[in-house]
Amino acid sequence: MLQPPHSSLQVAAVPAPRVPARDRDQDAPWHTEAVCRRDEAGLFFAPSKEPTAARLSREEAAKRVCARCPVMVECREHALLQPEPYGVWGGLTAAERRVVLARRRRREMELKKTARPADRIAAAG
Repeated sequence: MLQPPHSSLQVAAVPAPRVPARDRDQDAPWHTEAVCRRDEAGLFFAPSKEPTAARLSREEAAKRVCARCPVMVECREHALLQPEPYGVWGGLTAAERRVVLARRRRREMELKKTARPADRIAAAG
């Protein structure tokens, strides 16, 4: 994902060991351990005018790479915070990330609504 897109759909078969975030070198950026740095970036980004069946197959292959990545959570959060509008990041497609972001916004709105009456009671009491 950090390289320019290519057209190959090659997937590495050797899984990378998962290292808990607390055990990693805290000075190194998360993306230095990303499995996708060793794979074809074209797997993670759609070529123009890609047929639907090819896109779905490519995205599933990309998600398999993400599933074995030790920094998948960090990658996903990066893509959600930026927000990254294209490609597979942290095991989610752009459409899936939009759903996650919409759910987070709804949850935040609900939390704000439920917190307001308690704030009023605390201020009055």
